[in-house]
Amino acid sequence: MAKQLTKGNEAIVKAAVLAGCRAFYGYPITPASEIAEAAARYLPRAGGVFVQAESEVAAVNMLYGGAAAGVRSMSASSGPGISLMQEGFSYLAGAELPCVVADIMRGGPGLGNIAPEQSDYNQVVKGGGHGNYRTLVVAPHSVQEMADLTTWAFDLADQYRNPVVVLADGFIGQMMEPVEFRAAKVVPPPPEWAVLGTAASRKNLVTSIYLEPDALERHIRRLEAKYKHAERNVVRAECWRTDDADFILVGYGIVGRILKAVVELARARGIRAGLVRPITLYPFPSAEIRELARDAKGFAVVELSTGQMVDDVRLALEGRAPVEFFSRVGGNAPSAEEVLGFLEHKWGRAATRYEEIPEEVILHG
Repeated sequence: MAKQLTKGNEAIVKAAVLAGCRAFYGYPITPASEIAEAAARYLPRAGGVFVQAESEVAAVNMLYGGAAAGVRSMSASSGPGISLMQEGFSYLAGAELPCVVADIMRGGPGLGNIAPEQSDYNQVVKGGGHGNYRTLVVAPHSVQEMADLTTWAFDLADQYRNPVVVLADGFIGQMMEPVEFRAAKVVPPPPEWAVLGTAASRKNLVTSIYLEPDALERHIRRLEAKYKHAERNVVRAECWRTDDADFILVGYGIVGRILKAVVELARARGIRAGLVRPITLYPFPSAEIRELARDAKGFAVVELSTGQMVDDVRLALEGRAPVEFFSRVGGNAPSAEEVLGFLEHKWGRAATRYEEIPEEVILHG
Protein backbone atom coordinates (compact mmCIF):
# COMPACT_ATOMS: atom_id res chain seq x y z
CA MET A 1 0.00 0.00 0.00
CA ALA A 2 1.40 3.42 -0.97
CA LYS A 3 2.41 5.79 1.81
CA GLN A 4 -0.03 8.50 2.82
CA LEU A 5 0.79 11.81 4.49
CA THR A 6 -1.34 11.42 7.60
CA LYS A 7 -1.82 13.10 10.97
CA GLY A 8 -1.11 10.87 13.95
CA ASN A 9 -4.67 10.97 15.28
CA GLU A 10 -6.12 10.06 11.90
CA ALA A 11 -3.59 7.25 11.45
CA ILE A 12 -5.02 5.55 14.54
CA VAL A 13 -8.50 5.44 13.03
CA LYS A 14 -7.40 4.30 9.58
CA ALA A 15 -5.34 1.51 11.12
CA ALA A 16 -8.21 0.54 13.41
CA VAL A 17 -10.66 0.21 10.51
CA LEU A 18 -8.15 -1.86 8.54
CA ALA A 19 -7.67 -4.04 11.64
CA GLY A 20 -11.39 -4.83 11.74
CA CYS A 21 -12.65 -2.22 14.21
CA ARG A 22 -16.33 -1.60 13.55
CA ALA A 23 -17.46 0.45 16.54
CA PHE A 24 -16.22 3.72 18.03
CA TYR A 25 -17.72 5.44 21.06
CA GLY A 26 -16.18 8.70 22.15
CA TYR A 27 -16.39 12.33 23.11
CA PRO A 28 -14.11 14.99 21.55
CA ILE A 29 -11.31 16.57 23.56
CA THR A 30 -8.20 18.42 22.43
CA PRO A 31 -5.61 17.21 21.38
CA ALA A 32 -7.46 13.97 20.54
CA SER A 33 -10.51 15.40 18.77
CA GLU A 34 -9.40 14.39 15.27
CA ILE A 35 -9.74 10.75 16.31
CA ALA A 36 -13.48 11.15 16.87
CA GLU A 37 -13.74 13.23 13.68
CA ALA A 38 -11.94 10.58 11.62
CA ALA A 39 -13.96 7.78 13.23
CA ALA A 40 -17.17 9.57 12.26
CA ARG A 41 -15.89 9.77 8.69
CA TYR A 42 -14.45 6.26 8.19
CA LEU A 43 -16.43 3.84 10.40
CA PRO A 44 -19.78 4.24 8.59
CA ARG A 45 -18.04 3.78 5.23
CA ALA A 46 -16.72 0.44 6.47
CA GLY A 47 -20.12 -0.69 7.67
CA GLY A 48 -19.35 0.21 11.26
CA VAL A 49 -20.83 2.42 13.95
CA PHE A 50 -19.74 5.80 15.29
CA VAL A 51 -21.45 7.18 18.37
CA GLN A 52 -20.60 10.53 19.96
CA ALA A 53 -21.54 9.90 23.57
CA GLU A 54 -22.78 12.56 25.93
CA SER A 55 -19.64 12.19 28.08
CA GLU A 56 -16.53 10.10 28.53
CA VAL A 57 -18.31 8.11 31.24
CA ALA A 58 -21.02 7.22 28.75
CA ALA A 59 -18.45 6.42 26.06
CA VAL A 60 -16.53 3.89 28.13
CA ASN A 61 -19.74 2.12 29.13
CA MET A 62 -20.87 2.02 25.50
CA LEU A 63 -17.46 0.52 24.78
CA TYR A 64 -18.29 -2.20 27.32
CA GLY A 65 -21.47 -2.98 25.41
CA GLY A 66 -19.82 -3.05 21.99
CA ALA A 67 -17.01 -5.29 23.22
CA ALA A 68 -19.50 -7.61 24.98
CA ALA A 69 -21.24 -8.05 21.62
CA GLY A 70 -17.98 -9.37 20.19
CA VAL A 71 -17.29 -6.35 17.95
CA ARG A 72 -13.79 -4.92 17.69
CA SER A 73 -14.44 -1.60 19.46
CA MET A 74 -12.46 1.44 20.51
CA SER A 75 -12.58 4.87 22.09
CA ALA A 76 -10.20 7.80 22.49
CA SER A 77 -9.70 10.74 24.80
CA SER A 78 -7.11 12.81 26.65
CA GLY A 79 -6.17 13.34 30.31
CA PRO A 80 -9.41 14.69 31.87
CA GLY A 81 -11.53 12.30 29.81
CA ILE A 82 -9.32 9.32 30.57
CA SER A 83 -9.71 10.18 34.26
CA LEU A 84 -13.48 9.90 33.87
CA MET A 85 -13.08 6.52 32.15
CA GLN A 86 -11.08 4.87 34.92
CA GLU A 87 -14.01 3.05 36.55
CA GLY A 88 -14.94 1.73 33.12
CA PHE A 89 -11.40 0.42 32.56
CA SER A 90 -11.72 -1.60 35.74
CA TYR A 91 -15.07 -3.06 34.62
CA LEU A 92 -13.74 -3.89 31.15
CA ALA A 93 -10.69 -5.65 32.56
CA GLY A 94 -12.74 -7.42 35.23
CA ALA A 95 -15.21 -8.67 32.62
CA GLU A 96 -12.30 -9.62 30.30
CA LEU A 97 -13.56 -7.56 27.38
CA PRO A 98 -11.12 -6.78 24.55
CA CYS A 99 -11.06 -3.19 23.33
CA VAL A 100 -8.63 -0.40 22.43
CA VAL A 101 -8.50 3.12 23.88
CA ALA A 102 -6.22 5.88 22.56
CA ASP A 103 -5.00 8.46 25.07
CA ILE A 104 -3.45 11.54 23.47
CA MET A 105 -1.91 13.18 26.52
CA ARG A 106 -2.22 16.88 27.36
CA GLY A 107 -1.08 19.07 30.23
CA GLY A 108 -2.55 18.69 33.70
CA PRO A 109 -3.59 18.38 36.49
CA GLY A 110 -7.21 19.40 36.29
CA LEU A 111 -7.99 20.97 32.94
CA GLY A 112 -4.36 22.08 32.60
CA ASN A 113 -3.93 23.05 28.97
CA ILE A 114 -4.17 21.46 25.54
CA ALA A 115 -0.41 21.24 24.96
CA PRO A 116 1.46 17.90 24.99
CA GLU A 117 2.62 16.22 28.19
CA GLN A 118 3.28 12.67 29.39
CA SER A 119 1.50 13.03 32.70
CA ASP A 120 -1.07 10.25 32.19
CA TYR A 121 1.55 7.51 32.62
CA ASN A 122 0.63 6.53 36.16
CA GLN A 123 -3.14 6.46 35.73
CA VAL A 124 -2.90 4.40 32.54
CA VAL A 125 0.10 2.14 33.16
CA LYS A 126 -0.57 1.49 36.84
CA GLY A 127 -4.34 1.31 36.53
CA GLY A 128 -6.32 4.29 37.77
CA GLY A 129 -9.45 2.30 38.54
CA HIS A 130 -10.18 -0.01 41.45
CA GLY A 131 -9.13 -3.61 41.97
CA ASN A 132 -6.32 -5.87 40.80
CA TYR A 133 -6.28 -5.26 37.07
CA ARG A 134 -3.88 -4.01 34.40
CA THR A 135 -4.27 -2.52 30.95
CA LEU A 136 -1.71 -3.38 28.30
CA VAL A 137 -0.10 -0.13 27.11
CA VAL A 138 1.81 0.66 23.92
CA ALA A 139 3.63 3.96 23.27
CA PRO A 140 4.25 5.10 19.67
CA HIS A 141 6.98 7.62 18.81
CA SER A 142 5.97 8.29 15.19
CA VAL A 143 2.86 8.45 13.05
CA GLN A 144 3.89 5.15 11.46
CA GLU A 145 3.90 3.59 14.91
CA MET A 146 0.52 5.17 15.66
CA ALA A 147 -0.79 2.95 12.86
CA ASP A 148 1.31 -0.14 13.52
CA LEU A 149 0.80 -0.22 17.28
CA THR A 150 -2.94 0.35 16.91
CA THR A 151 -3.12 -2.71 14.68
CA TRP A 152 -1.12 -4.69 17.23
CA ALA A 153 -3.28 -3.34 20.06
CA PHE A 154 -6.41 -4.95 18.61
CA ASP A 155 -4.60 -8.28 18.29
CA LEU A 156 -3.34 -8.03 21.87
CA ALA A 157 -6.81 -7.11 23.11
CA ASP A 158 -8.30 -10.22 21.54
CA GLN A 159 -5.40 -12.45 22.61
CA TYR A 160 -5.58 -11.42 26.26
CA ARG A 161 -9.27 -10.41 26.42
CA ASN A 162 -8.22 -7.14 28.00
CA PRO A 163 -8.29 -3.40 27.29
CA VAL A 164 -5.21 -2.09 25.49
CA VAL A 165 -4.24 1.59 25.59
CA VAL A 166 -2.34 3.39 22.84
CA LEU A 167 -0.60 6.08 24.92
CA ALA A 168 0.73 8.98 22.87
CA ASP A 169 1.59 12.57 23.67
CA GLY A 170 -0.01 15.46 21.83
CA PHE A 171 3.05 15.93 19.62
CA ILE A 172 2.61 12.52 18.02
CA GLY A 173 -1.15 12.95 17.72
CA GLN A 174 -0.89 16.29 15.93
CA MET A 175 2.14 15.77 13.67
CA MET A 176 1.91 14.60 10.06
CA GLU A 177 4.25 12.03 8.51
CA PRO A 178 4.18 9.53 5.63
CA VAL A 179 2.53 6.27 6.74
CA GLU A 180 2.33 2.90 5.05
CA PHE A 181 -0.83 1.17 6.22
CA ARG A 182 -1.15 -2.58 6.39
CA ALA A 183 -3.63 -4.44 4.22
CA ALA A 184 -7.16 -4.77 5.56
CA LYS A 185 -7.84 -7.78 7.75
CA VAL A 186 -10.88 -9.98 7.44
CA VAL A 187 -13.29 -8.89 10.15
CA PRO A 188 -13.30 -11.76 12.66
CA PRO A 189 -16.61 -13.38 13.61
CA PRO A 190 -17.96 -12.79 17.11
CA PRO A 191 -16.22 -14.95 19.72
CA GLU A 192 -18.11 -17.79 21.34
CA TRP A 193 -18.48 -15.85 24.63
CA ALA A 194 -20.15 -12.81 23.00
CA VAL A 195 -23.66 -11.68 23.91
CA LEU A 196 -25.49 -11.41 20.59
CA GLY A 197 -29.14 -11.27 21.64
CA THR A 198 -29.75 -14.66 20.03
CA ALA A 199 -31.01 -17.94 21.42
CA ALA A 200 -27.60 -19.51 20.91
CA SER A 201 -25.84 -16.83 22.97
CA ARG A 202 -28.50 -16.66 25.69
CA LYS A 203 -26.27 -18.72 27.98
CA ASN A 204 -23.46 -16.13 27.80
CA LEU A 205 -23.03 -13.74 30.69
CA VAL A 206 -20.44 -10.95 30.67
CA THR A 207 -19.87 -9.69 34.18
CA SER A 208 -17.17 -8.78 36.69
CA ILE A 209 -19.09 -9.58 39.87
CA TYR A 210 -18.11 -12.62 41.95
CA LEU A 211 -19.92 -12.52 45.27
CA GLU A 212 -18.17 -15.50 46.86
CA PRO A 213 -14.64 -14.67 48.11
CA ASP A 214 -13.17 -17.91 46.79
CA ALA A 215 -14.72 -17.37 43.38
CA LEU A 216 -13.37 -13.82 43.19
CA GLU A 217 -9.94 -15.00 44.28
CA ARG A 218 -9.89 -17.62 41.52
CA HIS A 219 -10.88 -14.94 39.00
CA ILE A 220 -8.22 -12.50 40.17
CA ARG A 221 -5.53 -15.20 40.13
CA ARG A 222 -6.51 -16.07 36.57
CA LEU A 223 -6.21 -12.42 35.57
CA GLU A 224 -2.85 -12.27 37.34
CA ALA A 225 -1.61 -15.31 35.41
CA LYS A 226 -2.71 -13.64 32.17
CA TYR A 227 -0.74 -10.50 32.98
CA LYS A 228 2.33 -12.56 33.92
CA HIS A 229 2.09 -14.28 30.54
CA ALA A 230 2.03 -10.88 28.84
CA GLU A 231 5.08 -9.79 30.84
CA ARG A 232 6.99 -12.76 29.43
CA ASN A 233 5.80 -12.55 25.85
CA VAL A 234 4.82 -9.08 24.61
CA VAL A 235 7.57 -6.74 25.84
CA ARG A 236 8.98 -4.42 23.19
CA ALA A 237 11.71 -1.80 23.41
CA GLU A 238 14.07 -0.10 20.99
CA CYS A 239 17.71 -0.23 22.06
CA TRP A 240 19.67 2.31 20.01
CA ARG A 241 23.48 2.57 20.08
CA THR A 242 23.63 0.76 23.41
CA ASP A 243 26.27 -1.85 22.49
CA ASP A 244 29.18 0.26 23.72
CA ALA A 245 27.29 2.86 25.75
CA ASP A 246 28.59 4.04 29.12
CA PHE A 247 25.45 6.07 29.75
CA ILE A 248 21.91 5.10 28.85
CA LEU A 249 19.08 7.54 28.15
CA VAL A 250 15.51 6.33 28.64
CA GLY A 251 12.45 8.00 27.11
CA TYR A 252 9.24 7.13 25.28
CA GLY A 253 7.00 8.82 22.73
CA ILE A 254 8.26 12.12 21.34
CA VAL A 255 11.02 12.16 23.96
CA GLY A 256 12.53 9.05 22.38
CA ARG A 257 13.01 10.99 19.16
CA ILE A 258 14.63 13.92 20.95
CA LEU A 259 16.98 11.57 22.78
CA LYS A 260 18.30 10.11 19.54
CA ALA A 261 19.60 13.58 18.73
CA VAL A 262 21.04 13.82 22.24
CA VAL A 263 22.91 10.56 21.73
CA GLU A 264 24.50 11.89 18.54
CA LEU A 265 25.48 15.18 20.18
CA ALA A 266 26.89 13.38 23.19
CA ARG A 267 28.98 11.01 21.09
CA ALA A 268 30.34 13.96 19.12
CA ARG A 269 31.67 15.25 22.47
CA GLY A 270 33.16 11.94 23.47
CA ILE A 271 30.33 10.69 25.72
CA ARG A 272 29.35 7.18 24.74
CA ALA A 273 25.58 7.44 25.16
CA GLY A 274 22.81 5.12 24.07
CA LEU A 275 19.02 5.05 24.18
CA VAL A 276 16.37 2.65 25.44
CA ARG A 277 12.90 3.56 24.20
CA PRO A 278 10.12 1.50 25.83
CA ILE A 279 7.46 0.62 23.26
CA THR A 280 5.36 -1.36 25.69
CA LEU A 281 4.93 0.59 28.92
CA TYR A 282 3.04 -2.34 30.40
CA PRO A 283 4.55 -4.83 30.28
CA PHE A 284 7.61 -2.68 30.99
CA PRO A 285 11.02 -3.70 29.50
CA SER A 286 12.60 -4.19 32.92
CA ALA A 287 14.83 -7.08 31.88
CA GLU A 288 16.24 -5.17 28.91
CA ILE A 289 17.08 -2.17 31.09
CA ARG A 290 18.54 -4.35 33.83
CA GLU A 291 20.77 -6.15 31.31
CA LEU A 292 22.28 -2.84 30.17
CA ALA A 293 23.30 -2.09 33.75
CA ARG A 294 26.03 -4.75 33.43
CA ASP A 295 28.21 -2.26 31.55
CA ALA A 296 26.56 1.16 31.86
CA LYS A 297 27.82 3.66 34.40
CA GLY A 298 24.54 5.52 34.71
CA PHE A 299 21.03 6.06 33.39
CA ALA A 300 19.11 9.26 32.68
CA VAL A 301 15.33 9.28 32.30
CA VAL A 302 13.73 12.15 30.40
CA GLU A 303 9.97 12.73 30.56
CA LEU A 304 7.35 15.37 29.90
CA SER A 305 6.20 14.95 33.50
CA THR A 306 7.57 15.50 36.97
CA GLY A 307 8.61 11.87 37.13
CA GLN A 308 6.39 8.85 36.55
CA MET A 309 8.17 6.33 34.30
CA VAL A 310 11.40 7.06 36.19
CA ASP A 311 10.03 4.99 39.07
CA ASP A 312 9.76 1.94 36.83
CA VAL A 313 13.33 2.44 35.59
CA ARG A 314 14.60 2.60 39.18
CA LEU A 315 12.64 -0.53 40.09
CA ALA A 316 14.01 -2.33 37.03
CA LEU A 317 17.60 -1.47 37.93
CA GLU A 318 17.25 -2.47 41.60
CA GLY A 319 20.13 -0.18 42.56
CA ARG A 320 22.56 -1.58 39.97
CA ALA A 321 23.29 1.89 38.54
CA PRO A 322 22.51 5.52 39.42
CA VAL A 323 19.47 7.11 37.77
CA GLU A 324 19.24 10.81 36.94
CA PHE A 325 16.06 12.58 35.90
CA PHE A 326 15.31 15.55 33.63
CA SER A 327 11.93 16.91 32.62
CA ARG A 328 9.89 19.66 31.07
CA VAL A 329 6.17 20.09 31.78
CA GLY A 330 3.21 22.32 30.99
CA GLY A 331 3.37 21.57 27.29
CA ASN A 332 7.08 22.31 26.91
CA ALA A 333 9.53 19.86 25.36
CA PRO A 334 13.28 19.98 26.00
CA SER A 335 15.70 20.63 23.20
CA ALA A 336 18.47 18.14 22.56
CA GLU A 337 20.95 20.79 23.69
CA GLU A 338 19.17 21.25 27.02
CA VAL A 339 19.30 17.54 27.77
CA LEU A 340 22.93 17.35 26.68
CA GLY A 341 23.85 20.20 29.03
CA PHE A 342 22.11 18.43 31.89
CA LEU A 343 23.95 15.18 31.15
CA GLU A 344 27.34 16.88 30.88
CA HIS A 345 26.76 18.52 34.23
CA LYS A 346 25.62 15.30 35.86
CA TRP A 347 28.30 13.13 34.34
CA GLY A 348 31.19 15.43 35.12
CA ARG A 349 31.99 17.12 31.82
CA ALA A 350 32.33 20.85 31.13
CA ALA A 351 28.96 21.94 29.84
CA THR A 352 29.40 24.76 27.40
CA ARG A 353 25.68 25.49 27.27
CA TYR A 354 24.61 24.38 30.72
CA GLU A 355 24.55 27.92 32.08
CA GLU A 356 22.00 28.84 29.43
CA ILE A 357 19.42 26.40 30.79
CA PRO A 358 16.88 28.01 33.15
CA GLU A 359 17.41 26.71 36.66
CA GLU A 360 13.74 25.86 37.04
CA VAL A 361 13.88 23.20 34.30
CA ILE A 362 16.86 21.34 35.80
CA LEU A 363 15.32 18.65 38.01
CA HIS A 364 17.55 16.30 39.97
CA GLY A 365 16.96 12.58 40.24
